Amino acid sequence: MLQTQINQWLTSNREHGVKLLQKLVQADSIQGNEQQAQKVVIKTLHKIGLKVDVWEPDGNELSKHPDFSSSRQEFIGSPNVVGILKGTGEGRSLILNGHIDVVPEGDLEQWEHAPYSGKIIDGKLYGRGATDMKGGNVSLLLALSALRALGIPLKGDVIFQSVIEEESGGLGTLAAILRGYKADAAIIPEPTNMKIFPKQQGSMWFQIQVKGLSAHGGTRYEGVSAIEKAFLVVEHIRELEKRRNERINDPLYSNIPIPIPINIGKIAGGDWPSSVADRVKLEGRMGISPEESMEEAKHEMESWLLTLKELDPWFNEHPVTLDWFGARWVPGAIDIEHVFVEKLTSCYQKVLGFAPIVEASPWGTDGGLLTKVGFTPTIVFGPGVTENAHFPNEYIEIDKVFEVAEIIALTIVDWCEVG
Repeated sequence: MLQTQINQWLTSNREHGVKLLQKLVQADSIQGNEQQAQKVVIKTLHKIGLKVDVWEPDGNELSKHPDFSSSRQEFIGSPNVVGILKGTGEGRSLILNGHIDVVPEGDLEQWEHAPYSGKIIDGKLYGRGATDMKGGNVSLLLALSALRALGIPLKGDVIFQSVIEEESGGLGTLAAILRGYKADAAIIPEPTNMKIFPKQQGSMWFQIQVKGLSAHGGTRYEGVSAIEKAFLVVEHIRELEKRRNERINDPLYSNIPIPIPINIGKIAGGDWPSSVADRVKLEGRMGISPEESMEEAKHEMESWLLTLKELDPWFNEHPVTLDWFGARWVPGAIDIEHVFVEKLTSCYQKVLGFAPIVEASPWGTDGGLLTKVGFTPTIVFGPGVTENAHFPNEYIEIDKVFEVAEIIALTIVDWCEVG
């Protein structure tokens, strides 16, 4: 039985898989420093026997695309890597997409072990990027390795992608799409805690400038505090968040308290303790539903802020200014009745013996770009837990990496078909 063969191969090659994950975690791959980790990926793809495509994205060219999102335009030393397993023909194709970039490690004093140690304790491998998402990437590589080692021919093509810049908005995946890499379906093994996400929230960053009138702190009543006005703006945004979320009735969001949050993440204002602040800058993140476009969400925020004057006449003469900047993640969704959802769910049940939890993602991924720009229906499913990503002492359970590898290997066979 094919499932037994795949399971036995993964069991026999467990040590190899763990060492591969350690190497990837030990290769610090924060933005601009991805090359060493990508070299590990390239070597692995050649060993599997895939055709390998390596290139550094052209930031100047990509910046012309409406979905471009990155804090930089130069990508020297930051390559994208794609491995292609050609099928025999007449089968459905599949993209296996994972990002190689990780967020910075943060305060080292909060780490019990060095952030890039790859240390293993009680079945968990620790290190920045272990759960988000090098563990998932290794699941993909192990699935491909197992199928190649077992000599299983496929009708459809399989396209493995190790991309940069996901943490900054998805430029690596956008570059792969524009290079021509599209398929009939895709899997992204982000840390979903083994849940299947057919929907992914999108998001974008915004900046709001709130105006006041400066005065001496001893006669503050002669001025208008931009800080106090900013409190009104924040509460007004909270009301918008409430209204937007009340419109969502999809059962996939039933376990998510706020499906599309609006988060104020940064506040700065005033320039002297003894002066009334005449300007405050708010920066935040607006969640976007898969059922709306980025432009529709922008328009709703813009229109809502215009109603501030109904709460306080100050805003009639001194309206806030709204700008959109920095990172953005396109929302995406695949129909829950899609045959690819059915096949992944079936393979999950075969391996683990019970049905998976299927719900919407509480955060953005590159799945939106694959779905809406690449026209590739995408599911997010992988090992690791969201609550662990971007945290100190990040880790992944090694057993989960191998469970996902087995599920994905079976899904590849079911979807692409044996040639």
